Amino acid sequence: MRGSIPGGIPTDPTIYRFYEMVQVYGTTLRALVHEQFGDGIISAINFKIDIKKVEDPDGGSRAVITLDGKFLPYNPF
Repeated sequence: MRGSIPGGIPTDPTIYRFYEMVQVYGTTLRALVHEQFGDGIISAINFKIDIKKVEDPDGGSRAVITLDGKFLPYNPF
C-alpha cells in the first residue's frame, strides 16, 4: 500500500475534503493539464507542496495550497 491512508473512503474530515476535491474536480484538472501541456502526467515524485494561510475578505481565513510537480509527457512505445 502506498501512502499513509488506509484503503477506502477517508474518515478524517480534512483528508476527506482532499478526497472530495479530487472526486469533484479531478477530471477537470486532468483536462486542463492535457490542454495546457499535452498528454502526460504530473510527477508525484519530483513534487513540492506549499500551503499558506491568507485572510478571507469576507472574514476568517483561507488556505492556499500549491501543488508543484514536474510534467512528464507520455512516451510512445
